[in-house]
Amino acid sequence: MMWKLVNCTLCLFVSLFVLKTTADLDAEIKVEVLFRPDQCTPKSKRGDMINVHYDGFLAKDGSQFYCSRSDKDGHAQWYVLGIGQVIEGLDRGMVDMCPGEKRKITVPPGLAFGSAGKDPVPPNATVVFEVELYSISRGPRSVEAFREMDLDGDRSLSKAEVKAYLKLDFEKSGRPREDPFYEKLVADVFRKSDNDYDGVISAKEYNVYEHDEL
Repeated sequence: MMWKLVNCTLCLFVSLFVLKTTADLDAEIKVEVLFRPDQCTPKSKRGDMINVHYDGFLAKDGSQFYCSRSDKDGHAQWYVLGIGQVIEGLDRGMVDMCPGEKRKITVPPGLAFGSAGKDPVPPNATVVFEVELYSISRGPRSVEAFREMDLDGDRSLSKAEVKAYLKLDFEKSGRPREDPFYEKLVADVFRKSDNDYDGVISAKEYNVYEHDEL
């Protein structure tokens, strides 16, 4: 009985410690809105595909360590929000943004590059990102979207299927683009999702939310 009591007390202590640590990390993410359009819709949520430019700075001295405008030919970056394609602090800090909005997001080490750092970011560094969001579309990450894209029902997605889905989505929203735009977007999706490089995205690779339906 005594061991059970001690064990339960220990479990409670650990649970409270974890909750406190999580709360502390959340509290340290600072989001400052630099600009917000009068018509601020739609707003970004987990699973959306977002197109952003962002600059990264070290909070300690203000030195810049990344600029998306000088990387990858200066194109704005595409990400599926909330699945770990960027550091956790950015994933959280870009929620509820609308197209045209600009934010300054300060991220503590635990939600950035941690105790190891990542060159040129040193260990245990607080970082600051200035982010501008250009567009939001429904990310190809829901069960419904998978079924819509999987035209031949083989439980995998080809580049042609993903491209057709994204093209239709942009056209429905009144934002049609030229073909090279979709080609680049599909290339980004496959670079981040086709883990075995076999040219298709399997249901397992696609299923980042671990839905049983897939």
